[in-house]
Amino acid sequence: MNKLEKKFGKYAIPNLTLILICCYIAGYLMKLINPSTQFLTFLTLDPERILHGQIWRLFTWLIVPPDTLDFFTIIMLFFYYSIGTSVERTIGTFKYNVYIFTGVFLTIIASFLCYGLTYFFPDTIPDTALLYWAINAKDTTDVVSYAALWGSMFFSTYYINICIFLAFAIYYPNMQVLLMFIIPIKVKWMGILDLVLLVYEFLMGNVFQKFAIGAALLNVLIFYLQTKNLYHLRPKQIKRREEFKKQVKIRPAITKHKCAVCGQTEESNPNLEFRFCSKCNGNYEYCQEHLFTHEHVK
Repeated sequence: MNKLEKKFGKYAIPNLTLILICCYIAGYLMKLINPSTQFLTFLTLDPERILHGQIWRLFTWLIVPPDTLDFFTIIMLFFYYSIGTSVERTIGTFKYNVYIFTGVFLTIIASFLCYGLTYFFPDTIPDTALLYWAINAKDTTDVVSYAALWGSMFFSTYYINICIFLAFAIYYPNMQVLLMFIIPIKVKWMGILDLVLLVYEFLMGNVFQKFAIGAALLNVLIFYLQTKNLYHLRPKQIKRREEFKKQVKIRPAITKHKCAVCGQTEESNPNLEFRFCSKCNGNYEYCQEHLFTHEHVK
């Protein structure tokens, strides 16, 4: 990672979280211009239609926003901007870019793998998708093609946002936030809850959810394994090192050797050698000049 950063770090995109939020804003503007939900289906990550020439879907799925724009959605966008910039400042712009784009890349790969599974094994298509196909598409659209369009809604930036929060929880586990604007709770407990919910959705969800969540969990796992090399960047460790440096500066110098006769130490005369006398009653240390000339203590 460090070698890659030295070589490609200059190409890293700063404030990537803000760019993701701007993509959301662009998606909301498109919804205002064309409120039809069918319009957004032209932007989702649908491998079936990408393979048939709709290449723009490889990028436009990033601007598909959450369902509704309300007060709580605005608060969440501000929250994700705050935690995203905090993670970027902690690990650096390049490593943060790698984390986000790895999540995007894994999501794209997962969508194609899921499409391949449903194409060769149609029995894995969820019953809900079959029901929508029977009601809406009927015989005019191939069931696998319609299922791919229906399932593409699960491959969204929702799980990318969760990855950002989990990265924040890894580096700031003891930071407190106000849940529901009232309940103080540490970020690590919210991160653990998110992980539990993701695993539950992975186990109980349909095949599209399994692949989308699997890509997110894999991205977090790769990031967590890399934190062993980035452990020194954690705020807690930085604070501990600063406190240690302060303690070292104010701590008085400790003399290890001191002659019981002349009082010289290794600091006053670094060239002196010191020895304990075996004939003295007690731990008395003498320099080389008084080791054999001193009066033994009885």
